[in-house]
Amino acid sequence: MFNRTEREDRKGGCLFFKFFAPFAVRKSGESAMSASEPRIPAPNELYAELERIAENAKTLNRLMTTKAKIAQTPKETIWTLNKAKLYHYIPVVPAEKRHKIPLLLVFAIMNRPYVLDLRPGHSFVEYMLNHGYDVYLLDWGAPGPEDKNMKFDDYALEYLPRAIRKLKSHAGVAEFSMLGWCLGALISTIYSALRPDDGLRNLILLTAPLDFSDKTAGGFIRWTNDESFSVDKIIQTFGNMPGELIDYGAKALKPVENYVGNYLNLWDNIDNPKVVESWHAMNTWVTDNIDMAGAAYRQLINEFYKENRLINGTLVIRGETVNLRNLRANLLNVIAEKDHITPPCQSEAVMEKVGSQDKELFKIHGGHIGIMAGSGAEKHTWPHIDAWLAARSD
Repeated sequence: MFNRTEREDRKGGCLFFKFFAPFAVRKSGESAMSASEPRIPAPNELYAELERIAENAKTLNRLMTTKAKIAQTPKETIWTLNKAKLYHYIPVVPAEKRHKIPLLLVFAIMNRPYVLDLRPGHSFVEYMLNHGYDVYLLDWGAPGPEDKNMKFDDYALEYLPRAIRKLKSHAGVAEFSMLGWCLGALISTIYSALRPDDGLRNLILLTAPLDFSDKTAGGFIRWTNDESFSVDKIIQTFGNMPGELIDYGAKALKPVENYVGNYLNLWDNIDNPKVVESWHAMNTWVTDNIDMAGAAYRQLINEFYKENRLINGTLVIRGETVNLRNLRANLLNVIAEKDHITPPCQSEAVMEKVGSQDKELFKIHGGHIGIMAGSGAEKHTWPHIDAWLAARSD
């Protein structure tokens, strides 16, 4: 049976349960008459405890009904195309001390990119700025009904190349580094293989969904390969893939953890401001869902998940076959060992396919988002990325 007193002791103690603990944790076989008598709380103690519970309830209500202040690192918009924007973050290190090669961040097309800049003191963008990088971020924006026919072809060979040309012009450089995360890593990989001579010196892939050979792996692949799953019916119905459905699918992979454990953990730490504000920022990002362009979603399911065209060498983007051997940039491939969205097996095979001479596979304990936005990111993932990139950015 659930032992509430153990849990309350772990969070610093709850007077209400401690007063009545003998009734809740009576030893096996011990009768109510033989159990030690509980101490009845004094009125002022009970009132103080009820006040504390009320304050915690107010905090919980605030967290559930408001948005946290996120993406606060100063930046400027230097380019736009349709819904997409290219941001340049204001440098904090003098020009003479900065790395010469700028860094472009490319996130997924069905999530907001500000997970890379969650809050002051816990922001990958802020961290890289402080370590001397000139940082740019490509925000794909939220597709509307008029964007339902957009494909990976458009993202990889129209939007991304144009943003990169603007970056190079703005920074006054011929070379750049690029970090792609999740589907941003997939788009970055396609671009890097099709345009190997555009100045990309360093490529960092984070939890990259590239290889779908193993149809029994975790994540979405079992669902998408089920005969009853019809991507065409979904897109015919909605036009674009609703962000709410994508969010539900991700959470349904770990339903107890996402729908129960997440909130129990919050309540256990409701009087810890550091934990509370961290949860608030992450929840703001998680619940800020955007749709995915319908044609791109259909392409993801059919050409990648089902047919594995990229790894098989049969992927054609705007009439060009994507040959991974043409990807020659220095490569750091970061894999989350506990990733249930992109299992490690979907990221590993690319190491043998690319033409890069300088390449590293870096595995780190953590999940799909946690390795970059979790509490341990600034101790493990970020420093490794910085050390690898710094050696190749001057």
